[in-house]
Amino acid sequence: MRTVIFDLDGTLADTSGDLLAAANHCFREMGHGDVLMPELDAAVSVRGARLMLSHGLKRVGAYDADVVEAYYPVFLDVYGQAIDTHTYFYPGALEAVEALKCAGYGVGICTNKPEGLADLLLSRMGARDRFASLVGADTLPVRKPDPEPLREAARRAGGHPDHCVLIGDSDTDRNTARAAGVPSVLVTFGPSGDEMAALQPEALLHHFDDLPKLVSDLIGAAA
Repeated sequence: MRTVIFDLDGTLADTSGDLLAAANHCFREMGHGDVLMPELDAAVSVRGARLMLSHGLKRVGAYDADVVEAYYPVFLDVYGQAIDTHTYFYPGALEAVEALKCAGYGVGICTNKPEGLADLLLSRMGARDRFASLVGADTLPVRKPDPEPLREAARRAGGHPDHCVLIGDSDTDRNTARAAGVPSVLVTFGPSGDEMAALQPEALLHHFDDLPKLVSDLIGAAA
């Protein structure tokens, strides 16, 4: 079986609002107030909690690696409590997933979000059972851009890792696909959409309506 593997944050769903809210909770506890702003920092939000915390502390001139590590579990706890308050799937995302499944492709997720949080988010949003596999940052000993999480997501979705495509929104996704020797499709509607063309993926995705044809063009029919 050929498989289509999706990144989660910034690819399938806009999770920036809830991620930034959790980070700002940490900054308020530190005494800095709300440091990160949706209009400026959406792209930072999908790069991971530690990077968000580091970015905010540098902005207020208070960066300390030990503080970042101390607040990382605080961030995870706060985020998990309000993980789906502002998050939404991008237009056409779930419809594209169903179209790919109906065409015979296996569909899974490979994310650098901790697996438990990714599972919780998808379950809260009623979409966990739409995906045959879910590989998170802590599912394996390695994470993206190491290619093994992508390969494992393809295997768990019932496919061969050499016959998959990764749909993502970052240089991490581009590099993961390249390391695995498979094509990548990068979305232009995520927080870093304007930067995707420069990464030279095999295809750019401007709307999920176009995804089934792109997948067929890149890895062939599902059978």
